[in-house]
Amino acid sequence: MSEPPVVVVGAGPQGLAAAAHLVERGQEVVVLERGASVAAAVAEWGRVRLFSGWPELVDGAAQRLLERTGWVAPDSGYPTGDEWIDRYLAPLAAALGDRVRTGLTVTGITRAGRDLVVDSGRAEAPFLVHTLDADGGEGRLSARAVIDASGTWSQPNPAGADGLPALGERAAGDRVSYRIPHDVSSHAGTHVVVVGAGNSAAHAVLRLTELARTAPGTRVTWVLRRGSTGSVFGGGAGDGLPERAALGIRARRAMEKGLVEVVTGFRVAELRPHSEGVSVVADDGREIPGVGHVFALTGFRPDTAFLSELRISLDPALEAVSGIAAEIDPNIHSCGSVGATGARELAQPEPGFFIVGAKSYGRAPTFLALTGYEQVRSVVAHLVGDHKAAARNELVLPSTGVCGGSGDFDGTADGCCAAPVLQIGARPVAVG
Repeated sequence: MSEPPVVVVGAGPQGLAAAAHLVERGQEVVVLERGASVAAAVAEWGRVRLFSGWPELVDGAAQRLLERTGWVAPDSGYPTGDEWIDRYLAPLAAALGDRVRTGLTVTGITRAGRDLVVDSGRAEAPFLVHTLDADGGEGRLSARAVIDASGTWSQPNPAGADGLPALGERAAGDRVSYRIPHDVSSHAGTHVVVVGAGNSAAHAVLRLTELARTAPGTRVTWVLRRGSTGSVFGGGAGDGLPERAALGIRARRAMEKGLVEVVTGFRVAELRPHSEGVSVVADDGREIPGVGHVFALTGFRPDTAFLSELRISLDPALEAVSGIAAEIDPNIHSCGSVGATGARELAQPEPGFFIVGAKSYGRAPTFLALTGYEQVRSVVAHLVGDHKAAARNELVLPSTGVCGGSGDFDGTADGCCAAPVLQIGARPVAVG
């Protein structure tokens, strides 16, 4: 009997890249995507422009596979998510053909005939990947190895500062959103609060402040949990990604011009309903009243429910793969200081199972596409027995110009790096 394929969960950038590396190595692969089309998560933020330029967004094995079809790699510019799909991810999926299967949700992964407890013969037993299609039909697929590249997009963090939804957050319903807004026009003339200190929050703030320029009565409040703006505005001239630097600079300018009110040290504890919307209440009793809408852009976390029958090791704080947690801790590192993470660091107690991509980082917010491409290159090399290639580090990341992430959570200092240089010219709004 032929050996079962490697199953890749998720047809996003890293999942498709993993498949390309496997095909290049002569391996059978099946990619399972729960969305109706590939890169379904990217499509949800399709109008947002990426920080990384085209050369950093195309995986090497994927490029080699595509070039055999006559595809020509874009050589410059910063694509939106939609452009990334149209010009790269969709053609890559087409080149992979029927190896990519959409509309299938992975509901569980186990070892054939062995639950989590059983030791005997475990490593030799194939994986069984259980699926559910859009019509409720169940399926099961045998695999010799599994690469989980399902990401974290489906699991946004709540507005509540303690990791759980704030009191009243669930009841607030459509007054709370967890994604960067595509169209903010419905919020004209209202008071909008953005919760979060990352790039997504900065992007949302800028869209809303553009609305505030033209729609009288529109107010924007930016709520930060940490005690100062710190590295919220990025690394300026010290950032190796110019689009990311431009975003931080524009956000700082919006604050300096009074287009947005920034509130620091505000840890959301309750969303209290009233006739005009909600009041956002902090754990110290401070209150922001008369809020029409809240954008909770506080990051994401991994969904591990379908991994319950596998032996996995995740960091207890970050929910990241244990072998890389110390290297990506946002209390210490920025994405320019995080080194390569390959098969050795990503190895799990369950032989043949790997978590890659944004999901491997758990709750850490420092992930870049380049990192994921290096991960899958190394993991695939390991799976085919090329341990020399698996151990090799081929990753070079751009610097950020910022230090750490939440290390100054309770502090008032601006952090250990230089403040952004404001002389850089404005660039198109971008997010990474």
